[in-house]
Amino acid sequence: MALLPWQKGIIEEIIQETADTRRFRVSIPGISQFDFKPGQFVTLDLPIHEKANKRWRSYSIASAPDGSNRFELIIVLDKQGLGTNYLFHEVKPGTELTFRGPQGVFLLKEQPEKQIFLICTGTGIAPFRSMLLNEINLGKDCSRFHLIFGCRHQSDLLYFEELKALSLQHGFKYFPALSRETWEGKTGYVHAIYEELCANKPDAAFYLCGWRGMIDEARERIVNMGYDKIDVHFEIYG
Repeated sequence: MALLPWQKGIIEEIIQETADTRRFRVSIPGISQFDFKPGQFVTLDLPIHEKANKRWRSYSIASAPDGSNRFELIIVLDKQGLGTNYLFHEVKPGTELTFRGPQGVFLLKEQPEKQIFLICTGTGIAPFRSMLLNEINLGKDCSRFHLIFGCRHQSDLLYFEELKALSLQHGFKYFPALSRETWEGKTGYVHAIYEELCANKPDAAFYLCGWRGMIDEARERIVNMGYDKIDVHFEIYG
């Protein structure tokens, strides 16, 4: 498959989501509509290295397709990373970005008979926000979706108020879990949550997004629960 051409985008808005995470809203001049599928990503070509492949950073799109020429990324600062240091310290509204996309095949399959478990940590929530917003925008039944989101502290929760409100309005189940803090919600790691929800082994499909350690453990646990590997889909960050 031929690579997509590089395009120019403009940073329209930067929103501080948490202490070390920002939302970047990007528009694409010259086109009226940016067509992508929920779960896909874009690759940025950042001016951080002489070699092209050392400049590329890929991020899942966190917004849903809405017929406009805009998309949103949510990015966490890696203090040792050239890419995120550039994005956090050099980029501002009006900055031009070079990007390629959309790319990727981490997409929801048409499985209306299955319960859908979206399991993520950190900015791995991005493709799942896109998927859920798209289901809502299309007027689909969201009651079979279970969003399980793990992070360390309540201050690390991304899109928390939005997702809590949407879950109440549209019927999907939302399980934010904190591993380093006790609060009114779930505590511990994501694994105990889906294992409890699947104790009676409902017909289900699993989508995993986050760091490799979480994904590797989840894949093993889900198969050990009696599910087929074909029902486990994943995208690794980092």
